[in-house]
Amino acid sequence: MSETGPIPAVAGGRWGRAEQQDFRSRVRGCLLGGAIGDALGAAVEGDSLEAIRQTHGAEGVTDYGEAYGRRGAVTDDTQLTLFTVDGLVRAHVRRDGGSWHPPTDVHRAYLRWAATQRDWGPDERRAEDGWLARQEWLYAQRSPNKECVDALRDTRMGTLDDPKNPASKGCGAVTRSAPFGLLVGWEPQLVFQLAVECAAQTHGHPSGTLAAGAFALVVHGLARGEPLDSAVQRTLAQLATRQGHEETTESLKRALGAVRQGIPGPERIAALGEGRVAEEALAIGVYCALVAEDVRHGLLLAVNHDGDSDSTAAVCGNLLGALHGETALPPAWLAELEGRGTILELADDFAMEMTQGAALHTPQAMAPGWSLRYPRGS
Repeated sequence: MSETGPIPAVAGGRWGRAEQQDFRSRVRGCLLGGAIGDALGAAVEGDSLEAIRQTHGAEGVTDYGEAYGRRGAVTDDTQLTLFTVDGLVRAHVRRDGGSWHPPTDVHRAYLRWAATQRDWGPDERRAEDGWLARQEWLYAQRSPNKECVDALRDTRMGTLDDPKNPASKGCGAVTRSAPFGLLVGWEPQLVFQLAVECAAQTHGHPSGTLAAGAFALVVHGLARGEPLDSAVQRTLAQLATRQGHEETTESLKRALGAVRQGIPGPERIAALGEGRVAEEALAIGVYCALVAEDVRHGLLLAVNHDGDSDSTAAVCGNLLGALHGETALPPAWLAELEGRGTILELADDFAMEMTQGAALHTPQAMAPGWSLRYPRGS
């Protein structure tokens, strides 16, 4: 399967047309690919491989099953990923106004997600909530991550010095962290640091935060045109500089080692864990992406195993989508994917903000449509 071309360094912040198109394809691929993986795993989340095969046949999951009353339904993993994107766009918009603290803007976005889990639907009176929070389909509880819900119940922002859920290393922070890697104009160490800081808002254990940072950094390499194995190696080097990295580092090394151990299958994944904790979800997603013959093969491998199938497949889908771009995604799965229109629109907004933000807003003025979608005030 062919990959999209590398994104060169953009001199002076100017993007050529070809570079913009390539970047948009990777952003779309990353967000849609993660959502497809999430939806494939939604019907079998937490099931054993034996139970999956009893329900779906000897080959296990080969297509969407019904979850939450429909085929192609996504879970809280995709919901939170979309709000991560929203927070990053809002951060760049607010920078013009002299306010520049991306962790705060991402945290505000997560609080808007938390409101979707409490409210019946959008409150049209709250214009400051912006466009994404007005999407009615997001006001659905899809087995929301307990740590996320608990952490966001109050409005205090967790930090690395004072994290929320300091003993938790559940995979919830990892599965929402791909968008940080799409900040291709940022230096890698800053991408890593931002993902780590935002993970601490809900999952404060070092493996919970560092696995999120590692995932973002791998995506960052892919979004800039780097091969997957090279992106993982660079991430391991970054991890080695951080205190408490051992579990995440060892899991990624096991994923790399599993590639050389024979034909891919559930037994290889079982050696990496079940994906319920952060470093395992990352390792399984990376392994399945590394051995994937194509997107379909990688995602089905990431779903058919014991454990947290939607999370591991979401991670794998984010990686393969960023690597190969949107045109590599299976069309039949795209056609049934819940929220596809919203995901596409948000992906294009993100790509436009990153490549043409200067044409959308300045410290003195802002395009009216952009102001309605991503208001500076909140």
